[in-house]
Amino acid sequence: MKAILNGTVVAEAPREDLIKIDGNWYFPPSSLINESLVESPTEYTCSWKGEAQYFNVHDGKGLSDDLAWSYPKPLPASLTRVGTDFSGYVAFAKNVKLTE
Repeated sequence: MKAILNGTVVAEAPREDLIKIDGNWYFPPSSLINESLVESPTEYTCSWKGEAQYFNVHDGKGLSDDLAWSYPKPLPASLTRVGTDFSGYVAFAKNVKLTE
């Protein structure tokens, strides 16, 4: 699958390498295109996944705020609930197009 913002691919991985959580596809860290994500100061804590790290997404022309997020250190119970370790995997907001 590819994550595309304004025609620019920002992540790409085989579908079997992604993890689906709460309707969002999470891409493995190795699938991210270099320099496409810039850490955001936005803070968020999910009640069952833990503290999120938000990212601004660079499409080659500029940054779009808070269009991606990750859980660098998810809560242990969330790993059990999901059934696999999704630490550092990145999901994208609906503004980022996902294609097969």
